[in-house]
Amino acid sequence: MYLPLVNAPDTLWVCDTESIKDYKALNRIECDISKCNTFWDIPGMKAGVVTGDVAWNLMRFAKEKQFAIPAFNCVTTSSVNAVLEAGKVMNRPVMVQFSEGGSCYFAGKSLPNDKKQASILGAIAGAFFCRHVAPAYGIPVIVHSDHCAKKLLPWFDGMLDADEAYFKETGEPLFSSHMLDLSEEDHAENVGTCAKYLKRMAPMNLILEMEIGITGGVEDGVDNSGVSADKLYSTPQDTWMVWETLAPISEKFTIAAAFGNVHGVYKPGNVRLQPELLQSFQVSAGKTLGFAKPFSLVFHGGSGSEKKDIDNAVSYGVVKMNVDTDTQWAYWEGILNFYKANESYLQGQIGNKDGPDKPNKNYYDPRKWVRESEVSMCKRVQESCKDLKNTN
Repeated sequence: MYLPLVNAPDTLWVCDTESIKDYKALNRIECDISKCNTFWDIPGMKAGVVTGDVAWNLMRFAKEKQFAIPAFNCVTTSSVNAVLEAGKVMNRPVMVQFSEGGSCYFAGKSLPNDKKQASILGAIAGAFFCRHVAPAYGIPVIVHSDHCAKKLLPWFDGMLDADEAYFKETGEPLFSSHMLDLSEEDHAENVGTCAKYLKRMAPMNLILEMEIGITGGVEDGVDNSGVSADKLYSTPQDTWMVWETLAPISEKFTIAAAFGNVHGVYKPGNVRLQPELLQSFQVSAGKTLGFAKPFSLVFHGGSGSEKKDIDNAVSYGVVKMNVDTDTQWAYWEGILNFYKANESYLQGQIGNKDGPDKPNKNYYDPRKWVRESEVSMCKRVQESCKDLKNTN
């Protein structure tokens, strides 16, 4: 399918949203998760990008079976391929996600981005790349956009315009899910803005991830390293406020509730995670609603986390964990190790330890060292899957 980019430097997407059907009138895919032995048993499950009820039921299945799906930030087709390759090796679902900065990089850093047009273009290009390539890897893939702060809402709007255009043509959105991160705003504005966007997303059966409480550290140019400690921990009242506001609109929302999370990798003991808070959110809301684990939760700042904290978080209803810093290092380490092993062949086009006239093209060809990065990252993606019990 081809969707024209209408004068991308000067405008955001425009779509006739009235032509989209009421999501309550769509043919919904019912699923009794308890009867599914594997994720392939979920009705409608397929290889390639999954959306709507299929993607949501995959998350429900993860919560039921007590595993989580890792989400990896990608900035090139190479990093996307590394994630997909790992999923293929393990025959497990994976998530590919694009941040605003990563999306801009995907399109090309030389492009103007004053209206977030390059970030919009890059995210859309990344989603289309996944849609075309992922089926060949034989596993289901969720395509997601990562942290969108208030100042980045034009990027979010542009992606939703693309979703709506794609929905008009195919009956499903381009992306599987999007994240709004308005945690720096007061709770009323945060949750209220999420509700406004979820009303726009619900007719397309899109999943919304939102954040309440702040993830510390630095990620994609957003610096929360100096935030006060109390903002790193959400409360049952916070998560209940989210439920009361969003649940009447759509069931398809996840919450990145803060339990001491920090982006990046730090020395053991420098970050104090309290995953037991997630359990308190579930118990508190469950008593009111009359069923267990009502929330589908997201673990931010997963890189460098201790395995016991990951295990506990998953047992308390985490269905998705973000991984970026660890895979960034893994990608670089592939190049680093390749260089160390072949240093003599990487000092010039001609001449190495085998002789002054020997060519080095087989070593500096980007396909050689980029591939080493992919292999290294692929291994790290598999490790994250194992940490989250996303295994067969």
